[in-house]
Amino acid sequence: MRKLFSFGRRLGQALLSSRDKEYAGPGYHTRDWELRKIHRAAIKGDAAEVEHIALQFPEISSYSPRTVLHLACAHGRVEVVTLLLNRTPLMKVFKINLSHLNITKACAIILLEHGANPNIKDIYGNTALHYAMYNKGTSLAEKLLSHRANIEALNEEGNTPLLFAINSRRQQMVEFLLKNQANIHAVDNFRRTALMLAVQHSSSSIVSLLLQQNINIFSQDMFGQTAEDYAVCCDLRRYILILG
Repeated sequence: MRKLFSFGRRLGQALLSSRDKEYAGPGYHTRDWELRKIHRAAIKGDAAEVEHIALQFPEISSYSPRTVLHLACAHGRVEVVTLLLNRTPLMKVFKINLSHLNITKACAIILLEHGANPNIKDIYGNTALHYAMYNKGTSLAEKLLSHRANIEALNEEGNTPLLFAINSRRQQMVEFLLKNQANIHAVDNFRRTALMLAVQHSSSSIVSLLLQQNINIFSQDMFGQTAEDYAVCCDLRRYILILG
């Protein structure tokens, strides 16, 4: 019986010890039980995990008395701090999947009309216009352009919103951007053109659209490959006759 009580006492101490675990920074102490997954990710400096959780559950970022930003600062997690500071309210409107498009549009309009900067970039170099490419309609992108969003903004991969839309296979957005004078000759960091990306993603309708714009089919990427080479490489024979 003594051994049983002794085991129970040790188990209880272990559980209390786990519950009382502290994450300490300079002059900063937080107990484990106060935290959720997003807070632990911030403490570890896992910016990708923080971004993933924040997009799924934006409301939990202030769950504990210590916010995610507080914890990241206290533990010197520069990448997480940069991520959180650059996730502006305007970007959240476009990135969070709201159930009603009208609500999203209303929020965006309010933010823009109160001076929100549409050209601020997140840690990936994306602007609100880049994220607007995910929307089904063009009304939000139109609103951004009317508030001087940069249609040629480059993200970290060298993608303009047009190239971003092609990579995301958003034909309606591609058409919209072309009508608004987006640079059809833009290239990414690998010097891949809009046409190369459309071929690579097997977007036949976007390929046809780009060819109607008299895009240069002989442009080469940084490896000397043309759009026709991409078609051969990807075994997309239906494009070879069109591009040859």
